Amino acid sequence: MQPQLPIDVDPNTGVWTTDALPMLYVPRHFFTNNHTAVEEALGLEAYAEILYKAGYKSAYHWCDKEAKQHGLSGMAVFEHYLNRLSQRGWGLFKIVEADPSTARAKIQLQHSSFVLAQPGKEGKLCYMFAGWFAGAMDWVNDTTDGGKSAPRAQSKEVQCAAEHHDHCVFEVSPIAH
Repeated sequence: MQPQLPIDVDPNTGVWTTDALPMLYVPRHFFTNNHTAVEEALGLEAYAEILYKAGYKSAYHWCDKEAKQHGLSGMAVFEHYLNRLSQRGWGLFKIVEADPSTARAKIQLQHSSFVLAQPGKEGKLCYMFAGWFAGAMDWVNDTTDGGKSAPRAQSKEVQCAAEHHDHCVFEVSPIAH
């Protein structure tokens, strides 16, 4: 993993971009404090549902933009997505297994920003990422000839480092009808 990202700052507007996408750069504690405040105000279940939908949509959009920016396709975009998330401080992500044709994948996350920013807190703290992986998988299948017949994806955190595990695990699976 390359630890450095190309960050361009427009001298006229102050807007930061990476790979032609506008970015915000905030300290981890700032983001986590806001995240946990909203979680407390709305309740975990309601907030997780909102984040899932927003994360799904954002991942799908990101994959589309990055594929065009870098000339990537298929699972190479999903892998690039996880690499960029890792480079941006969310944690270290890797695909353990993946089969887009069945909308299945297993993603491992080490050093999650949510776990690191909340020492001593237990539970599944990294649920925010779940929608991201479903959105990325659906993008892969929607843009791949063979993938258009694949089922739609869903994702969930099945193991969190904040539950005394070495790392977090997310599973992507087909939506059951």
